[in-house]
Amino acid sequence: MDERQFYNERPETKNLSLVCPHCRQEGSYPIRWVVRMKKKDLPRGAGEEDRKRFATARSYMVRVDELVACRNLRCRKRFELTGQSVVLVSDAGSPPPGDFDPDTFGNR
Repeated sequence: MDERQFYNERPETKNLSLVCPHCRQEGSYPIRWVVRMKKKDLPRGAGEEDRKRFATARSYMVRVDELVACRNLRCRKRFELTGQSVVLVSDAGSPPPGDFDPDTFGNR
């Protein structure tokens, strides 16, 4: 069974404050993410191995955008987003980890 059958996917856009490495100007940039929330029930036709994988599966977000263009009219250069491209999302029943910061998505 494919892992994508364990999740409901939806696109989401979050604004991040980033600094252009070329002109050093800070700006707010919309970054696209795909949020994969774990389904409540196991899909039909799952075997024993699929049950084990479903039990350990967690909700997470995957960053879609890898490059952003500087908003400074004089610069306009593209720069790469560094840091984590996958972030775990806490389920409704479990509390988030102690070092989780929703503003930075766990990036430091």
